[in-house]
Amino acid sequence: MTLNEQIAAHYRHGDLLQAIEDGLSNLGLGPNRVTVDDLGPVDEFHIGGRIASTHFLDQLDINAGMTVLDIGCGLGGGARFAAATYEAQVTGIDLTPEYVETGQVLCDWVGLSDRVSLRQGSALSMPFPDREFQRAYMMHVGMNIDAKEALFAEVHRVLDSGARFGIYDIMRTGEGDLAYPVPWAGSRDTSWLTGPEGYRKALEAD
Repeated sequence: MTLNEQIAAHYRHGDLLQAIEDGLSNLGLGPNRVTVDDLGPVDEFHIGGRIASTHFLDQLDINAGMTVLDIGCGLGGGARFAAATYEAQVTGIDLTPEYVETGQVLCDWVGLSDRVSLRQGSALSMPFPDREFQRAYMMHVGMNIDAKEALFAEVHRVLDSGARFGIYDIMRTGEGDLAYPVPWAGSRDTSWLTGPEGYRKALEAD
């Protein structure tokens, strides 16, 4: 199993769409009567949830019609929120096929398939042309990526001149070993937690 496959397997659920449908049914909701806000608790599972998304994405100054890239989009909760809130065109990319497939169905449910497109792939080799996006962000992604310089070089490639890029990641702030498993990794084999200075150096690398 490749490293990417190990990471994808860590996040794979197996029957995720059915689990979401069952959860909505318990709330008296279903595919034909669900909103972006209804899905928030399940599809925005980063620290802080929707409140954090709002605070974070507002800082990117996203305007209507802008092309936005969600790196490591998961189920696409952040992408749907950005599309609905700022009227942007959002593309998401994620390693886990089940997340991408399920997330695109959720886009259909809330009527955002025309503004949100989710793709399966690696953030280190994205299938997008140069200068494709006016904004980009990642939420809780860098912990699974060792080659952060390569990641940010690829982000730079797909961003247009003057674009903004936001990072909301879990970062190391002290010494000591982690006790595995952690939410993003079952072992140290797929975990590359680093501090703000490590991100800064990777962002400034030539």
